[in-house]
Amino acid sequence: MKGQKQLMWMSLPIVLYVLVFSYYPIWGWTMAFQNYKPARDFMDQEWVGFKHFQFLFTDPTFLNVLRNTLAMSLINMILGFATAIVFAILLNEVKTRLFKRTIQTISYLPHFLSWIIVTGIVASSLSVDDGIVNVVLMKLGLISQPVMWLSIPEYFWGIVGASHVWKEVGWNAIIYLAAITSIDPSLYEAAEMDGANRYQKMLYITLPGIKSIVIILMIMNIGWILEAGFEVQYLLGNGVVVDWSQTIDIFVLKYGLQIGNYSLATAAGIFKTIVSITLIFAANTIAKRFGDERLI
Repeated sequence: MKGQKQLMWMSLPIVLYVLVFSYYPIWGWTMAFQNYKPARDFMDQEWVGFKHFQFLFTDPTFLNVLRNTLAMSLINMILGFATAIVFAILLNEVKTRLFKRTIQTISYLPHFLSWIIVTGIVASSLSVDDGIVNVVLMKLGLISQPVMWLSIPEYFWGIVGASHVWKEVGWNAIIYLAAITSIDPSLYEAAEMDGANRYQKMLYITLPGIKSIVIILMIMNIGWILEAGFEVQYLLGNGVVVDWSQTIDIFVLKYGLQIGNYSLATAAGIFKTIVSITLIFAANTIAKRFGDERLI
């Protein structure tokens, strides 16, 4: 530490920032064990123990919200991983540099759009009157009349997953492209001399070469399994699909700000945090047991 005191001083503002904005607010978790009333002092609050946690796991609304959150998180994670890896491998096979850079730039531009803009594009595309999705499907003869996509609950999870893929696939592929460029080119040359075709080189060289990056990102994403999102569900959701669109974040907003039940909202937030931390350590331990790369 003495030999790196310059680095220690440089990191001090970041440490203070984390302590002030990430750890100091944790004292607010005490609200989950109280019938919190904003007008009362801390010592005058009524302590109720695990009452709010018990209510959460017996409340049909929260159980339904938990189902929605897990389902949309898994869909986003599976589709996000699969599409980003496949896109990165296919893009790596493009030999024309100008075309490759053009496709890559176009693919990650949606990442810089806010969800308000993205959901506006999605809503316009799925519109009953002149939405491009209905127009194309009717021209192809796949449907006989326009479909109200955003008013059919069973379609909502798929729409959210497709929206995430369209917005993030290019951006998520960047790290895989960087990992692919670090693979020794002599491996491809040796495989080509042995008669391997392009698909065999992708299967036996490219995929094993980015395995460690995939595992690290998988562990990190497992920790966010209860982070299905907030903006896209809140903006695309409506009264018809409310049983399929509400996530834990929307639940916390509803009970914390709209209804004023801060204690119940805090209990839901604590549950999400504890589950996320537990899943990160569990995934890290499993990766360690199998001898693969790990985060911690």
